This record gives sequence, structure tokens and C-alpha cells, in this order.
Amino acid sequence: MAKTNIESTYKSTDTEEWLDRVWTRPIGYWWALLFRRLGVHPNAVTVLSMIIGAGSSLFFAHGSYRTEGSYGLWMNIIAVLLLAWANFYDSADGQLARMTGQKTRLGRILDGAASEVWFIPIYIALVYRFYIHHGLEFQVMGIEDNVRNTWIVTLLLFAMVLYSGFVCHSHQCGMADYYRQIHLYFLKGEAGSELDTSVQQQKIYEQTPWKGNFLWKLFLKNYIGYTRRQERQTPNFQNLMRKLGEKYGDMEHIPQDFRMKFRMHSLPMMKWTNILTFNTRAIVLYAVCLVDLPWVYFFFEVFIMTAICRYMRFKHERFCKDLCNQL
Repeated sequence: MAKTNIESTYKSTDTEEWLDRVWTRPIGYWWALLFRRLGVHPNAVTVLSMIIGAGSSLFFAHGSYRTEGSYGLWMNIIAVLLLAWANFYDSADGQLARMTGQKTRLGRILDGAASEVWFIPIYIALVYRFYIHHGLEFQVMGIEDNVRNTWIVTLLLFAMVLYSGFVCHSHQCGMADYYRQIHLYFLKGEAGSELDTSVQQQKIYEQTPWKGNFLWKLFLKNYIGYTRRQERQTPNFQNLMRKLGEKYGDMEHIPQDFRMKFRMHSLPMMKWTNILTFNTRAIVLYAVCLVDLPWVYFFFEVFIMTAICRYMRFKHERFCKDLCNQL
């Protein structure tokens, strides 16, 4: 019975990762039950997750056992626990929204921004950590450990971190979320998906007055840009949607056999969307911080995760083109 209740808070079994099913969702579910009993709104849970996740950066800034002994090791363990806690809340907010029917567009935007709010201060903390603890790296590279060299190498790392965070991380998570929402759209229809378009968001933005809605207008403006970037990256999918609209109108009139055909092609993509979101990133981050080589994470994000994202996009665009040609 408890398993059935937990599964009822999934977006869908298609899009759930194994680690989420056995770990994150069950714990998030119990938090959601507590928040429902206390009358806490899902958006408040999202904000709590942002605060806790960002707070972990203060502990990630410490070196681990190699540089700070047992004190550093415990600081890193606390950082790991805080970020895991933030992720439980990030799961609980969506589960709570589905349990209570309190789904809002603001909640959708906040949920998408949560990982950015976590990782920006964490990335900055890891740059500071390298600035303080870099003896082994300089020794291996044969660089003299002086103030000038420390600043030069730290600034180079900071430039890589900016690219890693604001280009790679944002793009990868945005595309992974987009493909999930596309999958849910064909699986469950408009009601079961949060597939937003820039045209829809632009209309909402234009219809919303500035007076009394200043922050909401800023949120919407940012979200319009977010959806436009997703659309620019998926021209074949956009062509498919246009053709479907011309032929069938709305989603409810698209034949079920076509929707199932789309699901058959899209389902293998879900494993890549899961890799590109939180769990894989977190496991790698935890590992490199605990062994005191945090800079390795950025190479992983820039090269490995970018390659996975490009492969996922290539596969998705190819089958969308094939389906479009069949219409």
C-alpha cells in the first residue's frame, strides 16, 4: 500500500530513475506527508531546498581529510548530507503539489531554478577551496606554489567554472527537463505535462501588469528566454509539433498509436535525462570532494556530461525527423 501511495506521487514511472525510486522518492514522500499535515505550500518547500542546498557550499569550501584532517572530512560529510537533504525537499515539493493539487506556474519556474541556486554557491566555494588547498596539484604539475601562480591558476579554474556552470550545467539540465516534459506530453497529454512554449509564456507576460507583479514579471521574462533556448535546440521536434498541430489540432486528437510510437522512441532517452539531472552529478561531486580533488568535477561536467547531452539531442532530433516524415 505504501509503495502504491509513493508511486501515485511520481510524474510517471517512465521518467523515474532507479535511485530516485528506491531512495529519493520514498524519503521525499514522508517529508511531503509531514508538510501536508503542517499546511506548508509546495513553493515554500522549494525555497527551503534552495536555502539548504546553497548552505552546503559553506561546508564544501573546506578541504577534506588530505588537507584538513578529520575536521575537513567531517565538513565534507556535512556538505554531502545537506545537499542530499536539499534534494529530498526538491523531490517532496513536486510530490506535495501532486498530492494536494497545488500546482502553480511559479512552482514550475522555482523548481527549475533550484539546482542553479544550489550549484552556483557550491561552484564558487570549490574555487575558493582550490585557492586555499592546491599543494598536491601544483606539485604534480611542477608549478611553484607562490602567490602569483596561485592567482593565475585559480583564475583559470574560475573561468572554467563559469563556463561549466552557466553554459554546460544550465544547458544540460534545461534540455534534460525539456525532453522529460515532451515525453510526459505524449504519454499523459497536456494535463500530465509541464511542456511550456515561449509563445504561451510571452502572452502571459504581456497580459500581466507591472503594478504589483514586478518580481513575477522578472520570473516570466527569464522563463521566456529559458523556453526559447530549448526550442532553438530542437528544430526537428518543433517541426513535428507544427505538423501534428496542422493535421490533428490539439494533443487529444493525435491518434493513440502515434503517441505510443513516440513513447517507444522517447523512452530510451529517459535514462540520459536522468544522468544529466541531479543524481549522477551529485555522486561525482561527493566522490571528488571526499578525495580532495574537487576540480575534477568541472572536467567531468564540461566534457563527459556535454558529450552525453549532445548524444541525447542527436538521437531525439533524429527520431523526431523520422516521425515527421511519416506524417
